[in-house]
Amino acid sequence: MSQTSLNLTAITIFSFVLLSLVGPLVHLSPTVPAIAAFGLLGLATVDTLGWQGKGATLLLDWLANFSPEHRDRVLHHEAGHFLTAHLLNLPITGYTLSAWDAFRQGQPGQGGVVVDSQELDAELEQGRLSDQLIDRYCTVWMAGIAAEQLTYGNVEGGNGDRQTLRILWSQLRRSPTEAELKERWGILQAKTLIQSHQPTYEKLVQAMRENTPVEECRQLIEHSLETA
Repeated sequence: MSQTSLNLTAITIFSFVLLSLVGPLVHLSPTVPAIAAFGLLGLATVDTLGWQGKGATLLLDWLANFSPEHRDRVLHHEAGHFLTAHLLNLPITGYTLSAWDAFRQGQPGQGGVVVDSQELDAELEQGRLSDQLIDRYCTVWMAGIAAEQLTYGNVEGGNGDRQTLRILWSQLRRSPTEAELKERWGILQAKTLIQSHQPTYEKLVQAMRENTPVEECRQLIEHSLETA
């Protein structure tokens, strides 16, 4: 079961245990919370086995998106990925700012900037992954975290980005300690890139807020760099 589904299941169990305790005080039959809990846990199991936890992800994302602060944080996070990928010449094929948008576009997870990984995959298959290519991808993966730190002073997202880097490190048979060092290095590199292009970053944030297409976002970045 995915972590999201596990969290949602734990919340459901807690809620219905609480309801079963409070129920007698409001003359609620104990069978009501039991039946509801059984039904919801059944749905969680179906979601996990049939949808790989997408239903729980969509529900939690929908609830979170009622918060303007959360939406704004996601926007700044993803703009960090987009800007650094463009600056490091990694092809961007699309982006989404919510799990629902990702679901509609057939993308896994909670959405985000989609960077073409064909070059990385090809080198991995051939067993000759260059340090330069590793550095470029690691910087882009850590750029969302860097953007949050620069904008808000703390980080709420980025667990999936860290996991992506650690999976690569595992494939390369390198130690977890090296992965942690690479995370920190990538965050510092991404911060430097974003800070060095702050006006461009802010324009990109506004463009992505308006769901501007990828190609137009690229043109905006290039125009901003040329006129800086």
